[in-house]
Amino acid sequence: MTPPSVPLPSVSDTDSRHASRASAAEAREFLQAGFALIANVLTEEACAQVTRHLPSSGDPGGRHLLEAPWCAGLAAAIRRHPRVAPLIPPHHVAVQCLWFEKSRSTNWSVSLHQDLGIPVAAREEHPELSGWSEKEGVLHVQPSVELLQQLVAIRLHLDDCGVDDGPLRVVPGSHRSGRFAPEAALRCRSERGEVICVAARGSIMAMRPLLLHASSKARGESQRRVLHFLYGPRRLPHGLRWRYVA
Repeated sequence: MTPPSVPLPSVSDTDSRHASRASAAEAREFLQAGFALIANVLTEEACAQVTRHLPSSGDPGGRHLLEAPWCAGLAAAIRRHPRVAPLIPPHHVAVQCLWFEKSRSTNWSVSLHQDLGIPVAAREEHPELSGWSEKEGVLHVQPSVELLQQLVAIRLHLDDCGVDDGPLRVVPGSHRSGRFAPEAALRCRSERGEVICVAARGSIMAMRPLLLHASSKARGESQRRVLHFLYGPRRLPHGLRWRYVA
């Protein structure tokens, strides 16, 4: 069954030319800094439609959204957006969607880290595979840096995320230095500094999983809901298969 479409902003010819110039600049920023913020990817209507699919149980998030047709359709719609498409290799597929919610009742902080694990269908033995774990019934493994460098994460903001809402703090350019030991990560942040990534509703933040990032607890009364999509090559090395592909 074809996933339902998600209403994205329409693009006129004039807007298309502007989007082309903007996407070129954002692609350069993404290459150098390891992240890029793009506003107005989803309309207010689209954000409201997406939030109606999210659980309302007060949970801080979940890992199984991509298996739902609406989420698979959203993943496809986002990657077709003219300012997002240049950041994702054309043959990449969506392989994961995480949902995070920060609010007064569901609040947490995350220390400085890189996203090193990927969701896979089964365990395979190889010297380049390590850190096997299971999260919410899904098997994860840490692959080689070479594979991690190919991945693109897209964080869709379904609510405004200001400085009091626990936004991501990232270390620009740190994605180009491979895998960090904890002490080296802290040293890198001290040397390079960090950027606080505030974002408006309907915007996306594209980032490389190897980018060093952290977040604090929310201090305000608002709700911060984010869908975190992961895109990667369809075929994996060493006999690995993605847990799910959309």
